[in-house]
Amino acid sequence: MSADPSASAPYEPVAWTAAGGGGVRLLDQTLLPAEERYIDLHSVEAVAEAISTMRVRGAPAIGITAAYGLALAARLTPDLDAVRAAAATLGATRPTAVNLRWALDRVLRRLAAVQGGPGALGDAALDEARDIHEQQRAADAAMARHGAALVAPGATALTHCNTGPLATGGGGTALGVLIEAHRAGTLAGVLVDETRPRLQGMRLTSWELGRHGVPYEVIADGAAASLMAAGEVQAAFTGADRIAANGDTANKLGTFPLAIAARHHEIPFYVVAPLSTIDPATPDGASIPIEERSADEVLLIGGSRLAPRGAEARNPAFDVTPAELITAIVTERGVLRPPFADVIIEALREPATP
Repeated sequence: MSADPSASAPYEPVAWTAAGGGGVRLLDQTLLPAEERYIDLHSVEAVAEAISTMRVRGAPAIGITAAYGLALAARLTPDLDAVRAAAATLGATRPTAVNLRWALDRVLRRLAAVQGGPGALGDAALDEARDIHEQQRAADAAMARHGAALVAPGATALTHCNTGPLATGGGGTALGVLIEAHRAGTLAGVLVDETRPRLQGMRLTSWELGRHGVPYEVIADGAAASLMAAGEVQAAFTGADRIAANGDTANKLGTFPLAIAARHHEIPFYVVAPLSTIDPATPDGASIPIEERSADEVLLIGGSRLAPRGAEARNPAFDVTPAELITAIVTERGVLRPPFADVIIEALREPATP
């Protein structure tokens, strides 16, 4: 397994910048791993484009970016109705990840109570966005501690898509757990699904694991089950974009078959996500909206067409893993175990205290 400890310089996937009068600074994830480029966004439209085109991705990071985008809108106009319109624009970018709407609603609730002269809306919105970001960092640290305790000494873990700092703006969810387990000396290494069609595992997860010095190997998505059968996987850790009230979980397409394979081979399957990813208003997985993205993401790789001209494709971006296939859900409040409907209600009853 490979890792590059020499490449461990820090990176900040999403931040507020004072440059240009204020804006959102993103590490453009569409360019990784070939190029590490930061972009500054100074309009709501630019922030919405960045979310839609996955320059920033990962449910918590999307929520933080949207919150900063709404702060940008509030600084550009003192009109609350205009800020609400900006929230609608940002909220329409990605339908599945619940953190997006959750973060926008938090900022709007803060603004509804604001009194004061010019600038008060912008200051309040930026304060709330920064609070959301800081709370995510704290939640990620707590999830890493709780989840790392689930990794047996010498274990090799399998993960899908990307759930590291790039996906959260903090320390990461599932990947944060594995980085922490590596630091604790219990993790032998990570098998990284390439994650078709946008290859977030190959491009982003491997890049992050290398930056943190964690040994890893990239595998084709279709290799996971056979490696489980060969006894080369001791646990699977994934993130989530939305968790329904009953524990059904939407995550990057390909997560559901991993959960099936893990259950067949009696391998624990863990979901790692902050409480903000749980949507109590969504009763079950069938009620989760699944984003359908462009067919070109399937038919082309790196801009090169591999399929014959005229070929059509389906591209659902997410699938839903039924709660009965999930061993546990790791949150900042601890490890939730079945029956999830009951423990989710309890976990959401009080504010999280990482």
